[in-house]
Amino acid sequence: MSIADRTATIPSESAVAAPRVVSIDIFRGLTMAVMIFVNALAGVDGLPWWTYHAHEDVNAMTYVDMVFSFFLFIVGMSLPLSIARRLKSNPSLPALGLHVVLRSLGLVVLGLILANVEYADRARMPMSGYVWGLLALLSAALYLNVYPKWQRFGAYSTVLRYAGLIGLAVLWAIFRRTTPSGHEAWIDFSYPEILGLIGLTYLAAAFLFILTRRWRWAPAGWLVLLTALSAFSTARVITWFDHVNLYQWPFGDGSLVSIVMAGVVTSAIYLGAGAKLSVRRATTLAVSFAAIALAAGTVLIPLGISKNRATPTWCLYSIGAAVLAFTLLYWICDVKKRTRWAFFVHSAGANTLTTYLLPDFWYYLMGAAGLTFYDTRFNHGPAGVIKTFAFTFFILGISWLVTKARVRLQF
Repeated sequence: MSIADRTATIPSESAVAAPRVVSIDIFRGLTMAVMIFVNALAGVDGLPWWTYHAHEDVNAMTYVDMVFSFFLFIVGMSLPLSIARRLKSNPSLPALGLHVVLRSLGLVVLGLILANVEYADRARMPMSGYVWGLLALLSAALYLNVYPKWQRFGAYSTVLRYAGLIGLAVLWAIFRRTTPSGHEAWIDFSYPEILGLIGLTYLAAAFLFILTRRWRWAPAGWLVLLTALSAFSTARVITWFDHVNLYQWPFGDGSLVSIVMAGVVTSAIYLGAGAKLSVRRATTLAVSFAAIALAAGTVLIPLGISKNRATPTWCLYSIGAAVLAFTLLYWICDVKKRTRWAFFVHSAGANTLTTYLLPDFWYYLMGAAGLTFYDTRFNHGPAGVIKTFAFTFFILGISWLVTKARVRLQF
């Protein structure tokens, strides 16, 4: 699925930092806003089928099914930029590898917190699941926050980070749940939530990218191989992945990693547009790439269309849609320099992890306080949609406030 002679050129450790692509931040912010909206809308009934995730047994996909894949695509778009910046500041590959592993581990830990809150057993713990989740996220925030410098007490950030780390360790130690068989158990590692899936997929994609970063065709080549792996796995030609989990093999069946690698290819196209290629040439390459992805997805329709089954058509249709969406944003925001319209997602795009966790902070806080007004009212039809829009802008507003207050979570 390689589409250009110069588009797969990725900055190496000696490369000059690429010019900032504003549309990446706006794309990330819009995706975050849609994620908040669709997650909240899932609790509203009486709406058309396309406003929810398509059922696993149905060969279909809705716009809701593309939110996660857009996140993965954006991870891929940012990957070459972040790797180039880190290698420029520190050319040590072992240090880079450690950073990638720790970042992935951090996302998995956060994902496991979010995934286990609902299973917390108050009878076996000194606090409710809501309180446990709220304290765990606050501890994580203390550890992950990017603190401003303070001349009077330069070590304050270290003290707060250690406090957060100790808090996380204690909260993980006291967590208890009850298994279906009635036995006491600790954290359930079976599903690390979306954040954990992103972390493990990032680990796999970063491993491939770093090892082959000097080869201009490598990202497109990996994309083709990963798509083939996904197709053969879905067709049950390859069944080896049935016997391993993502912790052992973060590549999975190749489907999620293929979406990240498509983001790497797209990033290469637009880095080329800023340095070597004309905007018209880059746009032509991007649209051609999207057309190839959509055509390949159509060919593979007999294997099914499903987000939950991570079929290759779902991956390829998501890739095609993401490339076209980003191409439009690039033309509007970076070429025409029209960015004011996106003011409402600026903080979500620049302070993404914080914004991602804000709805969970809200739900846990309401649960811990025993407040049920929001959850039990306006959960049907148009009234539910209005409530969901209001909640989305409320979270975006909180994101703006905490960003202004210099609260920014980052690995």
